[in-house]
Amino acid sequence: MITVYGIKNCDTVRKSLKWFAAQGVETKFHDFRVDGLEAAQVEKWLGDVGGKVLVNKRGPSYRNLSDGDKAALEQDDAAAAQVLAANPTVIKRPVVDFGSVRTVGYDEARWNDLVTA
Repeated sequence: MITVYGIKNCDTVRKSLKWFAAQGVETKFHDFRVDGLEAAQVEKWLGDVGGKVLVNKRGPSYRNLSDGDKAALEQDDAAAAQVLAANPTVIKRPVVDFGSVRTVGYDEARWNDLVTA
């Protein structure tokens, strides 16, 4: 099953869930705020897609991080994963887990290729 990670009040996450529903694709929604997020999971995502893709540096959540946390995001994946797990709204949304592949952000074309493969 495809898991969509994000927060329920994010417009992009809602748009993504609607897209999957319109395609008849069953998804599971994992809310960062309600369901939490493990650093080990985030570290896996960092290994898959990298920090440049996963970290949303444009949002207020990033701007509100301490200088120490921002520096940790530039270090190794383990340090960055700790910061992101503690501050999941810094993660670009949605993270969509197809099992063997993960995507970050709204990407209909890529999702279409993955759900029809």
